[in-house]
Amino acid sequence: MSSTPYNRDFPVSWEELHRNSRALSWRLLEMGPWKGIIAITRGGLVPAAILAREMDIRFIDTVCISSYSSSETDGDKAQGDLQLLKAAAGDGEGMLLVDDLVDTGKTAKYVRELLPKAHFATVYAKPSGKPLVDTFITEVSQDTWIRFPWDMEYSFSTPLADRK
Repeated sequence: MSSTPYNRDFPVSWEELHRNSRALSWRLLEMGPWKGIIAITRGGLVPAAILAREMDIRFIDTVCISSYSSSETDGDKAQGDLQLLKAAAGDGEGMLLVDDLVDTGKTAKYVRELLPKAHFATVYAKPSGKPLVDTFITEVSQDTWIRFPWDMEYSFSTPLADRK
């Protein structure tokens, strides 16, 4: 990640994501009732499924936005121009808008304009995007790259003492 503004790496396990998503459900349940959930794809799909189960919500829709592209130099992802692939109907009234993370706030600002009456909830929030979210569970520094479990696979790790 030498060419990116990220100095920290934060791997998130499936268990941790599930635990944090359940904590988000706990907070949101007290604010309901909710008509349904609108997941921001792709990152919001897994948290939305957990929220739907925990809160007994059956109506789930998506707003599909593409905003990250692979970097040719290091294989990491860089945020580029937003592309709306699919919108959700209405203005979001009574709906939960769910994503895994609010980072720079670029995507958040865009979906806020599409669904101004939705309650926006994320599992993780960075300082630049935090003001655009109504509810979140964990704040991480702006220079942290969160590695979600769907982006990782298990592999051998060299012991620290053996690293030179």
